[in-house]
Amino acid sequence: MIVSFCKFIYRSDNLLKAWLKLFVELTGNNYVSQLLVRFTSSTWSRMLVPIFAKVYRINQEEMEKSLSEYQSLHQLFTRKLKFGCRSIESQPNCLVSPVDGVISDFGFVQDVEKYPIKNKQIRLEEMLGSKEKANVYRNGKYIILYLSPRHYHRIHSPVDGIIKESWVLGEKSYPVNSIGLKYGNSPLSTNYRRITEIQSELGNIAVVKVGALNVNSVHLTARSDKLGRGEELAYFSFGSTVVLFIERATFQFSPDIAGNNDISFGKSVGVFSNA
Repeated sequence: MIVSFCKFIYRSDNLLKAWLKLFVELTGNNYVSQLLVRFTSSTWSRMLVPIFAKVYRINQEEMEKSLSEYQSLHQLFTRKLKFGCRSIESQPNCLVSPVDGVISDFGFVQDVEKYPIKNKQIRLEEMLGSKEKANVYRNGKYIILYLSPRHYHRIHSPVDGIIKESWVLGEKSYPVNSIGLKYGNSPLSTNYRRITEIQSELGNIAVVKVGALNVNSVHLTARSDKLGRGEELAYFSFGSTVVLFIERATFQFSPDIAGNNDISFGKSVGVFSNA
């Protein structure tokens, strides 16, 4: 019966899209979140793997395994890429995108107290958890990268450097898609988030990994405190958002960086002009 239902949905594109969009709409309700987590991690969700891949047009040529090898939706969400399918920008003074995602917003952290994201004011101190940390990145730059359900969910270091500090903030996880950012209660500065501060010759970089769906959706994988540019740092269990804060105002975004554009992990975000 369940299989027949899935086949029916698979043939009905409009119903299929509506059902899956409802399924992946992230919520801060802990009970619903836990049910979804349990289901997507179970082998029962395996029947939805090909449906999910079709609806979200996942690039199967890049996947480390064939679609049939993923035993649950969670395994598909956290998939790895084939070795060598991404090139890492080699220019020595550049910062690369840590993820595959969509550029939601970027700009200059110019206000002492807060700065605008999607026409909403976000307090830097709330985002990073302390006035001390906020002071480091004032007058610097930021970029917000949204990972939708179709994206590769692993996060990589944007620079060569050393993990200076890591900390966790927030308790709930509300939607971080464009609707959530526009109408939600400041999810980027209130959601559960793991922050990794990387010290490099280019300056300090704060990699803010904003959780979605549940508080356990961000998992650290770095094997040591020393990171190479492009080295894996963490992964998301579900689509979410990464915010980079860049300490130095001398950082210049690449001319092709634009809002709502896709960007691949390893591509240059910009350069430090006096690095």
